[in-house]
Amino acid sequence: MLALGWWLVPITLFHLAPLTFDALAWRELFPTAGRPAVLTFIWMRWIRESVSSLLPVAGVGGDAVAARLVHQRGVPGAQAAASMVADITVGAATQVIFVVAGVILLAAGAGGRATAATVSALLAGAAVFAAAIGAFVLIQHNSMFGLVLGAARRLAPNAWLPAFAGRAEVIDEALVATYRRRPALARSSLLRLAGMALGAGETWLTTRLIGKPLSLTDALILESLVSGVRAAAFVAPGGWGAQEGGLVLFGALFGLPPDLALAVALTKRVRELALGLPGLVAWQWVEGRGWLSRRAGKARSAS
Repeated sequence: MLALGWWLVPITLFHLAPLTFDALAWRELFPTAGRPAVLTFIWMRWIRESVSSLLPVAGVGGDAVAARLVHQRGVPGAQAAASMVADITVGAATQVIFVVAGVILLAAGAGGRATAATVSALLAGAAVFAAAIGAFVLIQHNSMFGLVLGAARRLAPNAWLPAFAGRAEVIDEALVATYRRRPALARSSLLRLAGMALGAGETWLTTRLIGKPLSLTDALILESLVSGVRAAAFVAPGGWGAQEGGLVLFGALFGLPPDLALAVALTKRVRELALGLPGLVAWQWVEGRGWLSRRAGKARSAS
């Protein structure tokens, strides 16, 4: 880590490239009429990622915050929620494709580094994940929010729920309408895959700077496998432990000793802190400004 020194700055800034692709993929899921500008989506994606990476919210808190930010910028609440669910689904589905591509590349060019058992286990895990995504999509097409509301009726007082009944139906309709826009869905998926592939550049650059360079192909394989481990451990805040363990485990296939694999993992954590802490501050600034505006409005109404 000391050897990297100021090189941590360009490594951190490099992450803005895949982040931009993720923001563009998310934006594609909104109807063209009335959707916010590209820079606004990049800004919201930055906050979304900051919340999910640094706060103990099981990877979904950032999604809720992002849906709220979109709604605050004039997008109807139902459309904001539906597009967020669709974006989560697109991200999970493309993650499976990315991991499978990495496993295929590993099996094809590993040169004996990966055993058949390792490849089979990785493909089996991807198949289970794909089946779970398929079930999730099926539920989404069968009134998912209505089902959630039905479950909530068993837990929450009835007085709390009437206001949500109509919203659940509208969100379900908006979600199905989002999936019917097939060209936009395809563009979103391609942009997410491009962002994932571009993210391998961070691993490639880091390994070169710590004196154990990987080829672009090996960096792509390593990034795909580690990202799959982190996605599977979504309940752990920020994938702490899972990402580090994955880099040590799979880095050994490419000759990365444990100390250098941990250096790569820590570099990613430095980047998350360097970009995430300002993102959390920006989020609180937005929420604080909105709270002050609402408070002033109430004061004017009272007077």
